[in-house]
Amino acid sequence: MSIFDEDLFLKGMEQRKSTLGADYVDQSYAAADDFSRPFQEAMTAWCWGFGWGDEVIPPKTRSMMNLAMLGALGKMTEWELHCRGALTNGVTVEEIRAIIHVIGIYCGVPQALECFRAARKVLEAEGLL
Repeated sequence: MSIFDEDLFLKGMEQRKSTLGADYVDQSYAAADDFSRPFQEAMTAWCWGFGWGDEVIPPKTRSMMNLAMLGALGKMTEWELHCRGALTNGVTVEEIRAIIHVIGIYCGVPQALECFRAARKVLEAEGLL
């Protein structure tokens, strides 16, 4: 028995691949087992199908929002992943810097420094620094 809406799951999988890359998403989903697969499916349907699935907020803006929220929460593994996705969605290096400045103002300098470290790692890997 499925606990999620199949249409939202499929829409979510499409959006997730579009932002994070098909290889990453396919590997992540393939690594799920009986223990973690229900969460993978629900997260894909809810976060990516429902949360990202409408056209009210453009993907670039959603990516910018995610960087700010994940930075505020200090979830740096997810921040790094979404930094790559933000680049895919058209967020510029200058915009990433400005987002980190806001994180520093509202969440503190140490958290901004963490974001700069993660951003540098991503931007250097992408050949943008």
